[in-house]
Amino acid sequence: MLQLARLMIALISLMLISRVHAVPPNVVLILIDDMGWGDVGCYGNDFIDTPRIDQLAAEGIRFTDFYAAGAVCSPTRCAVQSGQNQARIGITAHIPGHWRPFERVITPQTTMALPLDTVTIAESLAAAGYRTGYVGKWHLGPSSGFGPADQGYQFAAEINGPHLPGTFRLTGNVNAAPAKDQFRTDFEAQLCEQFISQSRDQPFFLMLSPYAVHIPLAGKSQLVEKYRRRAAERNRDLPSPIYAAMVEEVDTLVGRVIDAVDSAGLAERTMIVFTSDNGGLNRRYDYREQADDLVSSLLPLRGEKGSLHEGGIRVPLIIRQPGTIAPGIITHEPAISYDFFPTFASAAGAPLPANQTIDGVSLQPLLQDPLARLERDALHWHYPHYHHDRPSGAIREGDWKLIEYLDGTGDIELYQLSEDLGEQTNLASAKPGRAADLLQKLRSWRRLVSARMPVSNPSYDPNRAEEWWNLMSGMPVDSDSRTRFPQTEKELIR
Repeated sequence: MLQLARLMIALISLMLISRVHAVPPNVVLILIDDMGWGDVGCYGNDFIDTPRIDQLAAEGIRFTDFYAAGAVCSPTRCAVQSGQNQARIGITAHIPGHWRPFERVITPQTTMALPLDTVTIAESLAAAGYRTGYVGKWHLGPSSGFGPADQGYQFAAEINGPHLPGTFRLTGNVNAAPAKDQFRTDFEAQLCEQFISQSRDQPFFLMLSPYAVHIPLAGKSQLVEKYRRRAAERNRDLPSPIYAAMVEEVDTLVGRVIDAVDSAGLAERTMIVFTSDNGGLNRRYDYREQADDLVSSLLPLRGEKGSLHEGGIRVPLIIRQPGTIAPGIITHEPAISYDFFPTFASAAGAPLPANQTIDGVSLQPLLQDPLARLERDALHWHYPHYHHDRPSGAIREGDWKLIEYLDGTGDIELYQLSEDLGEQTNLASAKPGRAADLLQKLRSWRRLVSARMPVSNPSYDPNRAEEWWNLMSGMPVDSDSRTRFPQTEKELIR
């Protein structure tokens, strides 16, 4: 049966490929901020309405085992732009990162901007004749000198902060400004529509990176009320009605981008990619600088954003291109964020950078045959920072995943994901040979990429270890006041 299925898929793919235009495809990459693996309907969510994202999956391919390269945003964004595991560049925490000065180890300082000599995917596609556009959150260095306009994006609308007007930097024929009280996702949709309209006569690459669904939670009042009623009817406390509203707002944003592509007659010439920069927030988020009590649930996954358990790094991936990708197919092959660079370059006929290591592999074989296997031995993560978990590294090889904690404790965890998706049974003691093999491979990989490591902290104080300090101010964060933004529920609903 498996061979017959593969044969049928191969025949369908050949029929579709024969219809592909000679013009290289447009590429639209939608990178949501902090969206969990199960936040949308096609990944099993039965509470939040996401019809446009679900339809995107029905018309394309859905990945069940896709991973963000990082457990927080800046590392994954680095990996997407560079095609490299971010450990090579040193952007291993969100910029500027957190600080716990009295913990067991001193964690390495993250690189504060994507180096300008890194060849980005935008620069590669621009060299191949593409018009390039960026809309939304960047978080890879200062806007002045290190923003998207400095990294190969000809149309750049970098928007900082969760709400408008916020601060934004517009370059490259961007003719728009937010209207009074306009919601951020609506303004982002407007900018994307403008870019697509301007670019319809040449191949284009557009990256859309909304701030949503990142905290602080803030949703449109009519949607919040809709989900409050639904929560009461179903006697549920998760997800937060405000968070649910934000997810639906993202769905509307995605729908407007799809409609702009389709109404321009570009559907078959456009690869639309939908994913997230890291996992979501599991139940509640209580980091002291910025807190929202109830957010969402990542079950059956363990962990959340800031952790190398599955909840922190396993994210949705959907790719649609009618006429090239068969509709409604699913692949279980593991893949990761830095695979986008070679995938897009391959589709565009653009060469990979000659003097830059590319860690990713093209996903094109899976787009033609979801049962294909990628030529790669393992996936690796390096997150040597305190956040929602301790400093750690991880490796996935086949169905096996090992996590090594880098805080001087020597703790390791081993899971067989095909049997234990929720990572509840640590097999490190039961499978010592497997654990030793994966540990050796993880450590060899870290040496290969010159990963920056934590070091023992001479100021370690177990009584103060959990104190958070602000790297920018050099001052401790007040754990008693637990500064919150927005301050009132009224500010959460717009």
